[in-house]
Amino acid sequence: MTERTKAWHGAFAVSLLTVFAIAVAGYHPFSEDGGIYVAGIRKLLDPSLYPAWTDFVTEHLRFSLFAPSIATLVRLTHLRLEIVLLFLYAGSVWATLYGGWMLASRVSQDWRARCGAVTLFACWLTLPIAGTSLMLVDPYLTARSLSTPLLLMALAWTFDATSGGKRAWLWVATAIGAAAALHPLMAAYGFAVVLMLCAVRPTSRLTRRWSHYSLLALALGLAAAIQWRAPAETSDYVQVALTRYYWFPTEWRWFEWIGLIAPLGLLHWLHNLRPRSAWRDLAQTARQIGLFAFLVAWLFARTSFATHLVARLQPLRTFQTVYEIMILLLGAWLGERVLKAIPLRWAALLLVMGPLLFYAQFETYPNSGHIEWPWTQPVNQWEQAFLWVRDHTAKDALFALDAHYITQGKHEDAQCFRAIAERSALPDYSKDGGEASITPALTEPWIIGQTAQSNLETESDQQRAAKLKPLGVSWIVLQTPSMTGWTCPYTNTVVKVCRLP
Repeated sequence: MTERTKAWHGAFAVSLLTVFAIAVAGYHPFSEDGGIYVAGIRKLLDPSLYPAWTDFVTEHLRFSLFAPSIATLVRLTHLRLEIVLLFLYAGSVWATLYGGWMLASRVSQDWRARCGAVTLFACWLTLPIAGTSLMLVDPYLTARSLSTPLLLMALAWTFDATSGGKRAWLWVATAIGAAAALHPLMAAYGFAVVLMLCAVRPTSRLTRRWSHYSLLALALGLAAAIQWRAPAETSDYVQVALTRYYWFPTEWRWFEWIGLIAPLGLLHWLHNLRPRSAWRDLAQTARQIGLFAFLVAWLFARTSFATHLVARLQPLRTFQTVYEIMILLLGAWLGERVLKAIPLRWAALLLVMGPLLFYAQFETYPNSGHIEWPWTQPVNQWEQAFLWVRDHTAKDALFALDAHYITQGKHEDAQCFRAIAERSALPDYSKDGGEASITPALTEPWIIGQTAQSNLETESDQQRAAKLKPLGVSWIVLQTPSMTGWTCPYTNTVVKVCRLP
């Protein structure tokens, strides 16, 4: 079988696995960070939206071409944003799996190994990454959904370039450049992985050793310079930064440490399986970059420091690539040594892993449709209320919700109000707190907003009005059991929408 034929067969296998992966992992376009990106895209499509507290919608747009690109695509195709998001999400899953196929093809010529790599990748698509608050692939579209496959492809082309293919360097640069336009931070860490792969590829042991030392010195030197040159932080911002506990490894819980240590141990075992091969080079790359990232985070991402710029850059996000490589190599080993050419074993792998992934996602989104198609009405009652808000309130209305509605709202499933309701809202503790932690200029408005919304569910109407009216709030969203004498034109069994008098 020629390489071209294998590539076509790989594309076909990846297409089937994409359907499998989405079917078991689900799709929730307005939840978690997906909602943040969608609100930004909506603002670009309709500048009249979100006239109040606008910075929490637009601030992240400064660093990426992701939202402007999606908005342009919507205008060019004349399709609904929701349709475009669905097609791009499916395409991003396919591209991510195909990037995994490309990387697996550089370390093994065995068809079973390549299939095993992408099959296990598809089975573990939404695996949490240690304590970093990341998953391999989110069940919604973000800038990271598109930067991830680009960086996997850049790694695959780096193998070609370091093997003498000079034109491949152009593909590496193009992939990293495109990733940087979408997600600069993840592209920077992807570039670091490419440099590490270049460092482990030379045949000379002395060259490899000094390349490692140089990269380690560069990583530590950059982190030290960033920490030293970081601007002073206000006491209020420090409090915001400390709400993101996952920035600081010393604050992790014991089981999150397993998510750091176990992949490095597995990579060490995989590294020793095939000395002096592309397989070994890839395993060593992931192991070394993981160790470097951990060392930087351990030394410089500490709660006790006066500034937290290194922590804000989240060096442990590099573990996304560490996990991807670990899964691909482990899957390749399974395909070669365990599954082999026995269809029943491959079916067993999918039948065991598929339900586990489905169950994990069902437990994460128990009150929402498993796949939230753009042409169906949502079953989540918070989403139903948010849609009523979109259809029955003025564009300049300002809403208040409990500061913790995303994480503590009963049956809420982290569905984002702004993305669905298309209305302004005071900043919440969870997602807007994340925005404020990345952008210190948002600290003061975030504190004002989330303080005004604390305990809304249990306060009296007088207390609510005293906090919300000075901020211009005209509507409030409460859980149905909450007591209020205000008019609530929309109510379901979970949530109600009420007008301030």
